[in-house]
Amino acid sequence: MTLPLRLGVNIDHVATIRNARGGLHPDPIRAAEIAQAAGADGITAHLREDRRHIIDEDIGRLIGAISLPLNMEMAANEEMVAIALRHRPHAVCIVPERREEVTTEGGLNAAGQHNHLKPLITRLGEAGIRVSLFIEPDARQIEAAIALGAPVVEFHTGAYAHAEGEDQVKELRRIAEAAALAAKNGIEPHAGHGLTFDNVTPIAAIPQIAELNIGHFLIGEAIFTGLEASVGRMRALMDAAR
Repeated sequence: MTLPLRLGVNIDHVATIRNARGGLHPDPIRAAEIAQAAGADGITAHLREDRRHIIDEDIGRLIGAISLPLNMEMAANEEMVAIALRHRPHAVCIVPERREEVTTEGGLNAAGQHNHLKPLITRLGEAGIRVSLFIEPDARQIEAAIALGAPVVEFHTGAYAHAEGEDQVKELRRIAEAAALAAKNGIEPHAGHGLTFDNVTPIAAIPQIAELNIGHFLIGEAIFTGLEASVGRMRALMDAAR
């Protein structure tokens, strides 16, 4: 039996637009409420160190305003761990972060940061927060996640999203093999980055993947069709793939 596939809607770029002029509009919490009504299973928000979109107050407001699970993306540092422990989101996804990047450029090198990541993951897990590692679909990184005791990995699908033809087929195969390896070892695989209406179906059809986290495309498409329609169409494509 194929399991249902969850959709996490990332609302970062609603906050990006708000922050461009300051003030309160557009409100990312309203976006989360619309996404929930349109079929989202969770809300994702990345609290970056430079606060370029989501800000601290948004995290508290989201937890208070929505009934969906909140997945807080964060860098692996003490400031972010303290914020997560204070707010207790349902989950955190540890991502690599560089201030000069426009968006997350690749997966976390979990294999090279065991001693740094292990105590952070342990503290978050002991607080009842589900920890995910945003990694490349690579066996070495999955083995590191196993050693770190992470219950979830999210595969960076950027290479797949930007590839064409046979290169995209190879990337899809790499993600499918990684998802199977993770699931075989008791880790729940998720995926995200660069997914659109045109490329989501093959990823959504991978049976082991339990969740897709999609943001930038859905917010951009909402400019033309509205957020409810944007999320609803993505939900329908994902459901059809299963």
